[in-house]
Amino acid sequence: MAITADYAMQDMRSVDFHYEKNNTEHRTAGISTKRLIVRRGQPFHITVQFNRNKYDPDVDRFKLIAQTGPNPSETLGTKILFSPSDSINKRRWSAVAVTSSNTKLSLNVHSAPNAKIGRYTLALQKIIVDQTVIYPLGEFVVLFNPWCSEDEVFLNDLAGQLNEYVLNEQGIIFTGCSEYIQQTPWNFGQFEEDILDICLKLLDNSPKHLKNAAKDCTRRGSPVYICRTVSAMVNCNDDNGILFGKWDDPYTDGINPGKWSGSVAILRQWNNNGCQPVCYGQCWVFAAVACTVLRCLGIPTRVVTNFESAHDTNGNLIIESEYDEEGMELERSEDSIWNFHVWVESWMARYDLRPGNDGWQALDPTPQEKSEGVYCCGPAPVKAIKEGETDLCYDVPFIFAEVNADCETWVYSEKGKKMKVDSDTRLVGQKISTKCVGSDDREDITNNYKYPEGSEEERRIFDLANKRKVPPKPEKQLQLYLKTNDPIYNGTNVKVSVVISNKDSVKRVCTLKINAMKKNYSRSSRRKCIKKYQEAITVTPNKDKTVEMDLSYKEYGKFLDKYNLIRLTALVIDGETNESAFTIKDISLINPNIIMQVRGVTMLSQEVVTEISFENILPVTLSNCVFTLEGAGLIDGQMEIRVGTLNPGEVITKEATFIPKKMGLKKLTVDFDSDNLKDVKGYINIDIQAEE
Repeated sequence: MAITADYAMQDMRSVDFHYEKNNTEHRTAGISTKRLIVRRGQPFHITVQFNRNKYDPDVDRFKLIAQTGPNPSETLGTKILFSPSDSINKRRWSAVAVTSSNTKLSLNVHSAPNAKIGRYTLALQKIIVDQTVIYPLGEFVVLFNPWCSEDEVFLNDLAGQLNEYVLNEQGIIFTGCSEYIQQTPWNFGQFEEDILDICLKLLDNSPKHLKNAAKDCTRRGSPVYICRTVSAMVNCNDDNGILFGKWDDPYTDGINPGKWSGSVAILRQWNNNGCQPVCYGQCWVFAAVACTVLRCLGIPTRVVTNFESAHDTNGNLIIESEYDEEGMELERSEDSIWNFHVWVESWMARYDLRPGNDGWQALDPTPQEKSEGVYCCGPAPVKAIKEGETDLCYDVPFIFAEVNADCETWVYSEKGKKMKVDSDTRLVGQKISTKCVGSDDREDITNNYKYPEGSEEERRIFDLANKRKVPPKPEKQLQLYLKTNDPIYNGTNVKVSVVISNKDSVKRVCTLKINAMKKNYSRSSRRKCIKKYQEAITVTPNKDKTVEMDLSYKEYGKFLDKYNLIRLTALVIDGETNESAFTIKDISLINPNIIMQVRGVTMLSQEVVTEISFENILPVTLSNCVFTLEGAGLIDGQMEIRVGTLNPGEVITKEATFIPKKMGLKKLTVDFDSDNLKDVKGYINIDIQAEE
């Protein structure tokens, strides 16, 4: 006969989960010290106080019961019964009685290194003759533990990587284009107290959990399973996911993706609005939110940017671009090359695959193509991507194409004649980047994904991925190059130089066409032409001829978005032989800097004053100017500072005052918006010291 919990509680005076001590040891005190949050495979301490004469350590025998999920089951591994022993068994749930008396029982409890993550209840079960007494002790949360060598997410922390990939709440996301890489600061905020509950709620809203919650909980010990679930749930395409993706104006019924500076506001909005999708996200937002969730759950994760990223829709590893005779993109191909694309990598062992595929795994929560019927991607071993092992799970072929597809450019005449004007085996997959450990610098990890472009090994791997070898193309007699002044600041003239090279021994009489088009980072310009230029030219034998074109702010200003991308194309056609040459160059204009500096000493729970300065370098007046500040441990939510109007050349300085709530190195981010200039980002690192 089992005695009810209410009756059993009369025997107990109190239970102490030693929140602050345990959470500090488990590196979760940054989340909370008001509840127990532990990492699996690591012991934690509890103390039970009994009423006098209700517990006899020499006679009473008991077991501990740890349970998670609905309908906990010993068979499914969601209900675990274990008795205290003389020593901890590091491979399974175990416990050791540290001290015991008639009124007090102190225990060290050790969770299994492969325990299911999530919410647990803990209880004592004592058998007295024919009665079973259950003492409910309380609730706690179990997370992955990359510091535990038996955990699948274990990462040897020789270079402080876990401080970066698990504990760091701030980061840098690299965007722009390969020739001008921009730094976008991001507040991951995974240790904000409510974020853990939102992350667990995210798992509970997945289709697999809603269909069979008990079965879903049995699989939560696997980082592969959790990563795949998070990849699917960060977008809302086929579930109750977090973000709705949108890549074109207008964004009036939501938030322009470029406005976001952190994950916390997004996750809270999803949670507070009944799990309705947050509008809107694009690739870097999807990736950053996934990074927050995975770091919060204890999986080492970093944000990765691939420049010149291919989206191969038919799996043939060839990206075809089509243009008309004016050099305007026809936009008929489903394939595309993004100026940049952002995903995440998570670190884990891959016991489900053949040896050699442990380590970083690529995950892409941006909805592009379905994987096993769901809009998710990964985890794909980065080592398998490099080696062209396209038979491995999950989605290795798709990510292989993103970093290593070949490109072909075709020009169509008015009569429909198709002419290949360029093929390139080296364009895709440039400067694959992530934030350096311990600094805001960029680490180039391209060699993790592929062998050096053009090398024999790179071509061998390409063929191994079941694609034909691209033969070397003979040198063309008519060649074309595009150059611009560097650097190019937003608001200034863009000086475009086109160099036509005649490698032949005969004179060339040609038509040159130059186009400047608005470029979305993720795909084509959608025929938004900024300027067209055409000229008849003569190029003497074995000589170069340079043609220049100026592009003013008055011409391009209204077309710009967050990334200020402009696509330049040049097409030259020999009027006699119809031989042609074609080239493309994407440029990203540099926005004005936001200058930030902190006054005085920065201490916990004491007022900090930050000065923010901004100069309007554009040749137009900026209206409705506003700074939006955000920073984990610095500001609760967001802070807005309205500026008003800024005339050309005018400098504005404003002060922001806040009281830090957490110690350590923090990142304060600022976003500047106005009518003619939006989503300008800045940041400053602030080291918050302990109170004197």
